[in-house]
Amino acid sequence: MDSAPAAAAGGVCVCTYVFAVIGVVCSAYVALSCLRFVCRLVKVYALSRPLHLYADLSKMGSWAVVTGATDGIGKQYALQLAEQGLNIVLIGRSPEKLKATESEVRMRSNVQVKTVVVDYSGGREIYDDVERELAGLEIGVLVNNVGMCYAWMFDEFLDVERDLHLRMLNVNMMSCVAMTYIVLPQMVERKRGLVINIASLAGVVPIPFMATYSATKAFVCFFSRILEQEYEEKGIQFQVVTPGFVSTNMTSQIDVNAWCVTAETYVRSAIATVGLQSRTAGYLMHELMVAGFQLSSERALCKELKNEMIKFKAKHCKSE
Repeated sequence: MDSAPAAAAGGVCVCTYVFAVIGVVCSAYVALSCLRFVCRLVKVYALSRPLHLYADLSKMGSWAVVTGATDGIGKQYALQLAEQGLNIVLIGRSPEKLKATESEVRMRSNVQVKTVVVDYSGGREIYDDVERELAGLEIGVLVNNVGMCYAWMFDEFLDVERDLHLRMLNVNMMSCVAMTYIVLPQMVERKRGLVINIASLAGVVPIPFMATYSATKAFVCFFSRILEQEYEEKGIQFQVVTPGFVSTNMTSQIDVNAWCVTAETYVRSAIATVGLQSRTAGYLMHELMVAGFQLSSERALCKELKNEMIKFKAKHCKSE
């Protein structure tokens, strides 16, 4: 007569045991994932530079091409790649700024420098001239950095002129595709090369009031990840870099703090991730921001970001 209650009790014990095992496995998985994340951060951001764990970029080829090379992140890539012994092709739209950057590169490093004047907001017709200018150079590194945002950092979609949206598509997306198409064939032929595509934190999570900019940077992220898969067996490395706030002209030289660094500091950190991460935030605090965003509900995160943007705009307008 006691067999039924005993069987039920046995079933409860079995279920309790199963759920306990599942709990232990899940906890172990979470703990292991956290440990791997911390170890990766230590390796990339603490040990990479002093132990020189990152890729030797001078072995990729004798020249590096940097678009948007006269300010901010692009200029720092040019300066710091030159420090590693790479000859530099500076591409930008301002002849005066190109000349000033060329002088700075030559002053700091004993390398060859070539300048190319290009306005990437133009259509496909500009790329024939770019291809001619790059012909015959052994290009080992391409940094697709050129980009543009709204005249005022955050705006509703219809508050921005249509032509600016279209120019942004040309600068942020077409330039990335066209420059890669020009440079990649010779890299494939030599079976080595590196393409660094500068995206943005806005390409990792959709940010309200930055609709077109955020969408173009998401394109850059996917473009890089796909080409990484297509060409890794041919010896070509692709890296997409997703910076948060960096104090540059594009961000109106916002104040430097723990989360916002100078372009020089940022690029020095980002270069040390090459060969270790194909997708990187480039800087420790930005990496933590990305991790936090990825753990959040996208809908809740977008709502919170929207509210913060509204507050930011209200504060800015009031101060003006």
